[in-house]
Amino acid sequence: MKRVWPFGALLILSAGLHLARASTSSVWEMSTFTDFLKGKFEGVSLGRDGLLSVAPKLDTFFNSGQPVIWAVAPGPDGALYAATGHRGRVFRIDANGVAHQLWAADRPEVFALAVDSHGVVYAASSPDGKIYRIQNGQATEYFDPKCKYIWALALAQDGTLYAGTGDGGRVFRITGAGQGEEYYATGQGNVTSLLLDKEGRLLAGTEPNGILYRITAKNKAFALYDSSLPEIRAIAPNTDGSIYAVGLGGALAKKVQAAQQAGQNAGQQDNTPTVTSVTVTADASGDLKPNPPEPAKTPPPAPAAATPATTTASATTVDTSSVEKSAVYRINADNTVDTLWSSKEENVFDVLPSADGQLYFGTDQNGRVYRLSGDRKLTLVAQTNEVEAIRLLQWKGAMLAATANLGKIYRMGATGGQGSYESPVFDAGGTARWGKLRWQGAGSASMQTRSGNSMRPDNTWSDWSAAMPNAAGVQIASPNARYLQFRTELSGATATIGNVSAAYLPQNNPPVVRSITVLTQPSAAAGAGKTPSVPNNTASAATAPYSITVTDTGDPAPVASTGTPTQTLSRAMGQQLLISWQADDPDGDKLVYQLEFRGDGEREWKVLRRGLHENTFTLDSDALGDGRYLFRVTGSDREANPTGAKEADLVSSPVLIDNTPPAIRIQSSTRTAAAADVVFEAHDDVSTLRRAEWSLDAGSWTPLAPVDGVLDSETEQFRLHLDAVPAGEHLLVIRVSDSGNNTALARVILR
Repeated sequence: MKRVWPFGALLILSAGLHLARASTSSVWEMSTFTDFLKGKFEGVSLGRDGLLSVAPKLDTFFNSGQPVIWAVAPGPDGALYAATGHRGRVFRIDANGVAHQLWAADRPEVFALAVDSHGVVYAASSPDGKIYRIQNGQATEYFDPKCKYIWALALAQDGTLYAGTGDGGRVFRITGAGQGEEYYATGQGNVTSLLLDKEGRLLAGTEPNGILYRITAKNKAFALYDSSLPEIRAIAPNTDGSIYAVGLGGALAKKVQAAQQAGQNAGQQDNTPTVTSVTVTADASGDLKPNPPEPAKTPPPAPAAATPATTTASATTVDTSSVEKSAVYRINADNTVDTLWSSKEENVFDVLPSADGQLYFGTDQNGRVYRLSGDRKLTLVAQTNEVEAIRLLQWKGAMLAATANLGKIYRMGATGGQGSYESPVFDAGGTARWGKLRWQGAGSASMQTRSGNSMRPDNTWSDWSAAMPNAAGVQIASPNARYLQFRTELSGATATIGNVSAAYLPQNNPPVVRSITVLTQPSAAAGAGKTPSVPNNTASAATAPYSITVTDTGDPAPVASTGTPTQTLSRAMGQQLLISWQADDPDGDKLVYQLEFRGDGEREWKVLRRGLHENTFTLDSDALGDGRYLFRVTGSDREANPTGAKEADLVSSPVLIDNTPPAIRIQSSTRTAAAADVVFEAHDDVSTLRRAEWSLDAGSWTPLAPVDGVLDSETEQFRLHLDAVPAGEHLLVIRVSDSGNNTALARVILR
């Protein structure tokens, strides 16, 4: 039998991702709306066609000095009113942006505001708050719904005030000081938004099942829309009688938990009043369910800007990574619903229809404001670079955006004079040689680049290069590095930039040969050098069939030439070595291999095969002869890299090839009346002996120990003593195996 005995065992960002080939020029391209959306905007808009242009001028109209502005409302006198958290203030702001504090609540949050036709302000404080009436700078308690949270207020033309609350998602109808009643109980956790439509009917958005109700009378309502998202965050009327609604959801519990922690830190610094938490859990259907609020705690956690509720995620979590975070709906007059826009990445907080049929909405992605046209083309109009754009409002011919962290009001005017855009950082996967930068543009626009080897730009990066005004193609002057970033400066209303591309040559990384395995398998006719399938395990080597020739001297027995022919048990067909290896290339290059071997005591490697593309090779083990061998696999990426090819190699553990059985030499054989003694020696030229046995008259095999007691050498002496051997002739067969499982037999006739 033949036996083997081992002694040791850049990414191209475009509409999608593309794998860069080593030492092959590649292009990093930014051409789509989604590509550019990942960058940083300063006074720059982004059209759906992927063109950057100068954005409307964005001015800070009001700075509250607090983390968030929850609500804004215009007054009949031309002033603007703003409610804040986490210190619970109401401000009056005149047309010039001059503001004064109108009222300070005794609760940390003022989530809702309403202003009537006489300039009377209604403000709702939370938690455990009340609704206050503020007139001529004096605030008086107006109504106490006895709820933890008051999320929304809406005023009817007749002066009736509606309030949306937590604690069962109830709506209250208030007709005067202290005069109010429960108008409708939704059965939800919270009523988060209210709106009176053109016909005076009350619309209420709820959480956590995201249902929009139309309430037509006390205890009478119609579920206008049941969103797949947990919360109806905002409602706005359209000029044609349809209704816009914002669904908020996605990874809401996780975001709220993170935002709460940030708010808690701010609250500790600001010494804000105590805030009660609402714990959100998830039921089996994946819906977020509010539990009754816990008792007040100190220090206070500030409410998250993502939703007008301070919440903590329970131990039960919901995997919502594959669903939308938010959506914008249009509920038509016939109650049909269109989803105008949805996102798995951004939360929408408010919508604002314009007179020209376009829709604006604000998100939590750097406080962005988007415009959605009638044909659903999306434009990034402005980016405030705050955490969230909470509220949008049209006021005195300008659009206002109220934000969180910090709580400011931004005013958008006519197109600004200039702006800049900074791309996200791009990773070439390794040190790259930069080629030319190209882009399409018009008007006054220029480009700059910088590079570095840290994932985020820091002081180890290069300085911004000199401005490059040539859009046809300019050599990138930034040093060769792994990461690259560009910045564009736009000036004037006609300036645009789009279709930016940068050529680069990635560094070629060497391949890796990870393992080498050597097994045996039965030989097949004309199979040498071919690539059969790799066995599932090494059991085949241990159980491979073998044959032996039985002699009494260890020499081959002669074949009879006359008389009845003797059947010869021939030696089995030769075994093959199956050599397999695992290798890969970090650049994804196709590899070519060279396989070599070297025996014990040999100085030079001998080539078995060059130009292999498979990961296996077979050869007849007889071609090597008995002995210990090492195999070396060298992998190269030269076929994918005309210049600068790299290679790597790995040497196998020593492999013992032992194809020759041991030799058995009978030294003496004696027989007495009832006993027999046999002395013999066994020897193997290559490996140590592993097993010795004897059988009398074709009986069962009995193990036999050597004279020194331990079977651990290439040569061993044996003494076999047999007692109570019956009279007459007997056949004694001795069997010895080596480490390669090669077996020798010797026959002794006892007389």
